[in-house]
Amino acid sequence: MSIPQSGGGPIERHEQLAEYLADGCKPKSEWRIGTEHEKFGYCKETLKPLPYEGERSILAVLQGLRDGHGWTPVEEAGKLIGLEKDGANVSLEPGGQLELSGAPLETIHETCDEVNAHLRDVKDIADKIGVGFIGLGAAPIWKHEDMPLMPKGRYVLMNDYMEKVGDMGRAMMRRTCTVQVNIDFGSEADMVQKLRVALALQPVATALFANSPFFEGKPNGHKSWRSYIWRHLDDARTGMLPFVFEDGFGFERYVEYALDVPMYFVYRDGKYIDALGMSFRDFLQGKLPALPGETPTLSDWADHLTTAFPEARIKKFMEMRGADGGPWRRLCALPAFWVGLTYDQSALDAAWDLVKGWDAETREGLRVAAAQDGLQAQVGGINMHDLAREVVAIADSGLKARARPGAGGLVPDETHFLNALKESIQSGKVPADELLEDYHGDWQGDLTRIYPEYSY
Repeated sequence: MSIPQSGGGPIERHEQLAEYLADGCKPKSEWRIGTEHEKFGYCKETLKPLPYEGERSILAVLQGLRDGHGWTPVEEAGKLIGLEKDGANVSLEPGGQLELSGAPLETIHETCDEVNAHLRDVKDIADKIGVGFIGLGAAPIWKHEDMPLMPKGRYVLMNDYMEKVGDMGRAMMRRTCTVQVNIDFGSEADMVQKLRVALALQPVATALFANSPFFEGKPNGHKSWRSYIWRHLDDARTGMLPFVFEDGFGFERYVEYALDVPMYFVYRDGKYIDALGMSFRDFLQGKLPALPGETPTLSDWADHLTTAFPEARIKKFMEMRGADGGPWRRLCALPAFWVGLTYDQSALDAAWDLVKGWDAETREGLRVAAAQDGLQAQVGGINMHDLAREVVAIADSGLKARARPGAGGLVPDETHFLNALKESIQSGKVPADELLEDYHGDWQGDLTRIYPEYSY
């Protein structure tokens, strides 16, 4: 979940809303890669999720990173709830999931180095206090009542609201983890093409990264239960955004969508003010019941944009949101997948040619089938395994064309970060398939074995 935004002045013209998004346009030389990933912490002795406070706790991990690895603390109401260093952030998801929001970096080599350094630091602290961290799309055993709610005002408000919409909101907050990558766009037209490709091919990412076949201690019938949860969260702020594929789509049309997303809060003077279900349109007119007579700032608009949760979304950059959290090496595979598809124009054009004939029903069908069946999904004559093979080949060509070397020039490009995905395509198995094989095989139904065998 995003941290409060800052630095925006008053909104005096409606046009400023789209201008805010357009200000994200950058020349290709300035395009960067921001990788984010979440992971579940647990006590090694009990295999229970970590509380916020205590000897074995999220707070202890944050303090260890602060004191031992040079991170600057971020507090809310006197509570340590995050860290900052070198353009990156460590933050807490509602159920105590620990998130790294990486700095904007030029190459996947750099972003993978950042991920590796972070996980090594976290493991150093975790080992000292007897806790572990595991990368999965959904908590495999824990129930809602097992999961603590972190002391952040935003989450307290969201927790209450989630009971009123959909039926999976609180499960999303406490018991899911993702890996995502943030990418840049060069112009409105570039944003449109990238967002269309991102939404259409998000089910391929869901299938390749599917890693949540268990929930509340048993198989759930899906390869990505996290994706299932997001589909049943809140129709007003999730989904595949069919309007993105309509003629005339651009920044202004996205603004109109975001304005129709019900509000969660307004952030003022370090506190979250309850605006649950209220209208940002009313806010623009000074008619917000929570703050009568007050009009929003661009910081409020930036905050509001973080409360829309489609499969891909735009702010001043684009977020790819369809993948489950997962094993260490797949944390670097996700940025490789999307950067390969979108940062080389020939690759982006090839990806668009692949999907431009699909209708909204096909795209939604792929989303549903990817969550349930992974690479074995079949929708209207489209075979997910074959589609994934073609898409990864396009990403590979895009990374070759980027030709960004690493390891002091010894590695010619970034294509090796796709190896985990190429192995899945060759075998037909994604992480969820391997977990299910273990569960029905060596583990003999003992799901507790997932912790020692799949933790970082």
